[in-house]
Amino acid sequence: MDLEHKAQPKVVAIIPARYHSNRFEGKPLAMIVDKPMIQHVYERAMAVPLLSRVAVATDDQRIAHCVRGFGGEVVMTRPDHVSGTDRLAEAASIMDIPEQDVVVNIQGDQPLFPAEVVSQVATPLLEDPALPMSTLIYKIIRPEEINDPNHVKTVFDRNGMALYFSRSSIPFQRNPEEPDVPTYYKHLGFYAYRKGFLLTFVSLPEGEWERFEKLEQLRALEYGYRIKVVLTEHDSVEVDTEQDLRRVEEMIQSGK
Repeated sequence: MDLEHKAQPKVVAIIPARYHSNRFEGKPLAMIVDKPMIQHVYERAMAVPLLSRVAVATDDQRIAHCVRGFGGEVVMTRPDHVSGTDRLAEAASIMDIPEQDVVVNIQGDQPLFPAEVVSQVATPLLEDPALPMSTLIYKIIRPEEINDPNHVKTVFDRNGMALYFSRSSIPFQRNPEEPDVPTYYKHLGFYAYRKGFLLTFVSLPEGEWERFEKLEQLRALEYGYRIKVVLTEHDSVEVDTEQDLRRVEEMIQSGK
């Protein structure tokens, strides 16, 4: 008798989106060329062949109305979430995603992300059922990013498993006179989670290193879970300010 064939896990993308932001109020609805930013992100996600489903998770009716207006799927979540990951987990539960399926967190403020990065971050979990989560890293080429705390750096082992993430420049070069210069990698905000682990992750108490660095992914490491890091050639363009918005608009208009 043939062994029962297990279905390949599906990959679902959830885009957490909130209206209130200290730096940019109403950011998801900000217009870029002729569309709100959340629509740019959603349409890029829908064009990724690997994804079986795409949804926006929000607690704001203005964002929900906008997404429904262009035909997108919306999941309404509680307004008291501390982080986007908490919102992601609630949405994944509401959507009744199976435990072994892969949930990709796509940031709602990255309207120019290449489709390839979704496959890059999700594939390790499809290939290794024991992996709980994965994320993307990018080799730093702009020196000013090395000491910028807004660009999170990471170090990893020879198997591509994260050892630590920090807002500081890691590794630290003890002897600057040495001819060799360290290679620095920055963390990009794309995550893939096994759905079952996602629920476990948000149930864990805040980690000590997470509390100091203000980096959620450190919670997973502190509690002994592995994070696969995937090196990508695609840098991320995030919109945190209106100046960033204009930059993205110029890139779209120029066809970049």
